[in-house]
Amino acid sequence: MPRRSDRDHASSPHAASQRQLRVGEELRHALAQLLRPGALRDPALREANVTVTEVRVSPDLRNATAFVMPFAGANADQVMAGLKRSAVFLKGRVAHMVELRQVPNIVFALDDAFDNAARIAALLARPEVERDLHAPPADDDDNG
Repeated sequence: MPRRSDRDHASSPHAASQRQLRVGEELRHALAQLLRPGALRDPALREANVTVTEVRVSPDLRNATAFVMPFAGANADQVMAGLKRSAVFLKGRVAHMVELRQVPNIVFALDDAFDNAARIAALLARPEVERDLHAPPADDDDNG
């Protein structure tokens, strides 16, 4: 029996299948609709403006991690606690919105991509990095 190569994306443990990506995107859209301000009764979520940046689904489609970011990072701890409390309710609402045989269990995680992007931008703006970025390339002719 032939072995699959590591270059085959379907066999890679880190590459999501087309189905995982499609289900994740459907879940992201459904959650974004449900998390509009005023749509939920939980006090932490009632007026919160929450962005769903990505939903990653497990290969067996039974679990999903929804990466979220409250607007401007405001009250992140309270919002995350509210989402944790509302996870079962949200799963039930998503079940009515998305056509799946079984809706995945949803876990919410704070998306740190914005923080990482800001940190990288700050590093690139430092004077010593600016100097290195605009310096002419060194000659390697001496290594001949």
